Amino acid sequence: MKLILTHEVSGLGTPGDVVEVKDGYGRNFLLPRNLATPWSKGGEKQIETIRKARRAREIATVEQAQQVKQSLESKPVVLNARAGQGGRLFGAVTPSDIAEAVTAGGGPSVDKRKVELPQAIRTTGQHTVLVRLHADVSAKVTVEVVSA
Repeated sequence: MKLILTHEVSGLGTPGDVVEVKDGYGRNFLLPRNLATPWSKGGEKQIETIRKARRAREIATVEQAQQVKQSLESKPVVLNARAGQGGRLFGAVTPSDIAEAVTAGGGPSVDKRKVELPQAIRTTGQHTVLVRLHADVSAKVTVEVVSA
């Protein structure tokens, strides 16, 4: 199945890429989550629009990405969440929660799609999260979850 990616998919490609995937993966995962659209001749026109939008959102140079990385790694991000006894959270911390906490803490604005959680954060304490800033640069951000 030939698809045009509309969002970044780890291990597959970036928005605007035309990829060939197995039918089940495309039909059951990529299309229902709006991560891709079916490829067509008319869809080729969409690719340039997607790439323009991506260039506007992205950090342009590696030097800028390095500066953002230093500012993100310099201090931990504090996130308040409701927790029960033993530090177990009611629910989980999501990538959008982390992106909002970075911005609220005085850091640079981070796209929630660039935040990668190795596993769901469901306890209080310190956790390490990966933020992809550029194709060559990613920052390891310390997220400190405290009980509210």
